[in-house]
Amino acid sequence: MVEDPGFHSAVDRHIRRSTALVAVSGWDVLGGLLFGSKAPIYHIHWLVVSEEERGKGVGRALMAEAARRFVRGPGSIEVITFGADHPGAVASGARVFYECLGFSPAEAADPGPEGGSRQVHRRAVI
Repeated sequence: MVEDPGFHSAVDRHIRRSTALVAVSGWDVLGGLLFGSKAPIYHIHWLVVSEEERGKGVGRALMAEAARRFVRGPGSIEVITFGADHPGAVASGARVFYECLGFSPAEAADPGPEGGSRQVHRRAVI
């Protein structure tokens, strides 16, 4: 994904809009988040945490900071992640991560670039 020119332009756009968050420790990048801050439906465009830092609260902290900075209710936060039948659903832990943060599986989304299934996860904001 990092090799994709479209990804670089998305990162640039989010930086210019101040909707990109990065978690660091010293010189180490622990994770990052690109967030769509247009009410009433907010979008998590991209969230990644380094393998070494997963399970240590980095993703949760990025999500909490995004909600604090950008989200005003009422509305919802949405993210598209792997479908339940996608092999990456278990390997990445993304579905479980979002569900632990109060997101619920919703409608199917367009397949991913590799052809695997995708699903919207949604959390209401009051």
